[in-house]
Amino acid sequence: MKLQIAVLPGDGVGPEVTDQAVKVLKAIASEFDHTFKFKTAHVGAVAIDHYNDPLPDATLKLCKSSDAILFGAIGHPKYDNDPSAKVRPEQGLLKLRKELGLFANIRPVKAYDTLLDKSPLKRHIIKGVDISIYRELTGGIYFGKKQTSEDGNTASDLCEYTREEIERIAHLAFDAAQNRRNKVTLVDKANVLESSRLWRKVVTEISKQYSDVELDFLFVDNAAMQMILNPKQFDVILTENMFGDIISDEASVIGGSIGLLASASVGKKYAMFEPIHGSYPQATNKGIANPVASILSAAMLLEHFELYNEAQMIRIAVEKSLKLQISTPDVNTKYDHITTNKVGDFIEDFINNPGDTNMNFTNIHLGQSTII
Repeated sequence: MKLQIAVLPGDGVGPEVTDQAVKVLKAIASEFDHTFKFKTAHVGAVAIDHYNDPLPDATLKLCKSSDAILFGAIGHPKYDNDPSAKVRPEQGLLKLRKELGLFANIRPVKAYDTLLDKSPLKRHIIKGVDISIYRELTGGIYFGKKQTSEDGNTASDLCEYTREEIERIAHLAFDAAQNRRNKVTLVDKANVLESSRLWRKVVTEISKQYSDVELDFLFVDNAAMQMILNPKQFDVILTENMFGDIISDEASVIGGSIGLLASASVGKKYAMFEPIHGSYPQATNKGIANPVASILSAAMLLEHFELYNEAQMIRIAVEKSLKLQISTPDVNTKYDHITTNKVGDFIEDFINNPGDTNMNFTNIHLGQSTII
C-alpha cells in the first residue's frame, strides 16, 4: 500500500514522540513492503512563532492532500499563562478538527498486565480493563457561540448539538460495540442539560437498530466516580465533546501513564492520529517523554487502512518493550537511562528482528553488551 502521511509534530515533546512513531512506521513499511511518504508541517505555538497563525494555510492544505495525519501535541506555557492572548495554539487544533470534519475521537484505554502496579488504582480493580471511548469532537460547548459582556464581568459559552451530529457518532459507537463486548454506555447530564436530553433521545432511538448491544446510561458525575470504583463495567463509552475530554483523561490513569494512550480522530473523508497527552513542555528535549502513545496511534493509523497484521506487530512490539522494561521513567523504575529514542529504537528493531528477544535483546538496548 502507498500512503501519503502528513506529520504535524507541534510543540513541546510532540516532535520527540512523533519521530519515534515515524521510525516505527518506516520499519513496518520495510517489513511489509509498503510505501509510506511523510511530509512535515507546523501547527500550534511553533506555527504562531513562524507565521502568527496556529494553523497556517499550507499546513491545512497538506492535511487535505494527504491520506492520513500523524499529530504530536500543542501548547506552550507562554500561552497557557496568558489568558488574554488572542491567538492560541489550541485554536489550531480546534480549527483542524472542524475543517477536516473530524467528528469522532476514539480513545482505547487498556490496563497492561505488566503495568498493573504502576496505576494509582488497586490491581484487582483495573486488571482486565479494556475500554473504547467515543467522544464527539466538533460540536458542543467548545464550538458554540462565545460571548463576554462589554464590562467584562459576564461570559457565556453555548453548548449546542443537532440530531445529525449525535447520530453519526452513535452509529460508530454501536458498530464498535458489536465487535467488542456488545455494550454502550452513554455519558450525559440529562437531569440538567437540554442538550443531554437530546443525546439520550437520539441514542435510544438508534439503539433499536442494534438489538444485540446493551445500552446503559450514566450521568457524567456518576460516570467519573464509576471510572475509579469499577472501570471493568465499561465496554464502549459514548459521550459529547467536553464530557469526553474529561472522562478520557481520567481514564488515562488506569494504565499507569497518560503516555500510553493513543487516539484516532476520524470523519467521513479525513483521519488524524495522535497521543492524548499534551505538549509536556517541562520535559522538552530531555528524552523522558513516553513515545508509546504516539507509536500506538500509528498502529491505529494502520488499522484505519485495514492493515491489521501490521498494527498487531506494533502492539506486540510495544507489549514486549513494557515487559522488558524498555520504557521511559513514567512507567519504569528499574532503569533510569531509557530514553524516548531508545524506546523507539527497541520497537523498530523488534519489528525488523522479532526473533531476537528477552535478556540478550534487553542487554543490547541497555548498552550492557554486544550481540552474543
